Amino acid sequence: MPLTFELDPNVDPALRDGILRLWTDVTNAGGAVGFVPPVTVGTVRVELMKHLAAMAEKRMRLLVGYEEGGEVAATAFLSFNAHRLMKHWVWLYTVMVHPRHQGKGYGRDLLGAAEEAASGFEGIEAIRLTCRGGEGLERFYSSCGYREVGRVPSAIRVAPGDDRDDVIMHLPLARRA
Repeated sequence: MPLTFELDPNVDPALRDGILRLWTDVTNAGGAVGFVPPVTVGTVRVELMKHLAAMAEKRMRLLVGYEEGGEVAATAFLSFNAHRLMKHWVWLYTVMVHPRHQGKGYGRDLLGAAEEAASGFEGIEAIRLTCRGGEGLERFYSSCGYREVGRVPSAIRVAPGDDRDDVIMHLPLARRA
């Protein structure tokens, strides 16, 4: 059953807790979403509160993918640029699909929904994201139309002696034919 996506849902306690569980489960399953396992809901809550504050300030938008029963199964945050010369593109952050849904095409669906959402934002021409090298993520994002446009070697330290590249990916929204 495909996910149902919603842009800018009302963030009530149930949705907040669903995102916290998702983010914790994704991280603890080895997902590269800003933490290194193991994490607790309390650790993730601090970062989620920063995202929610940015949403309240209209600097960030939330895209949620729901399972048929309404449980949070996927998220992505779209963040607007504050720099006056970079307002024509958005960042895509915290792209997650619950581990139990891996391999079902939901990641591709989430990215398609993010592209559709960003295409509807006034003046936005592209999406950029970064991903942790060494995880195969750049291959996945490339298969969804993103192109690698930069790489910062050893920018992400996941553990002592385990540094990963920070890979920058770009998707033009130029009304592709």
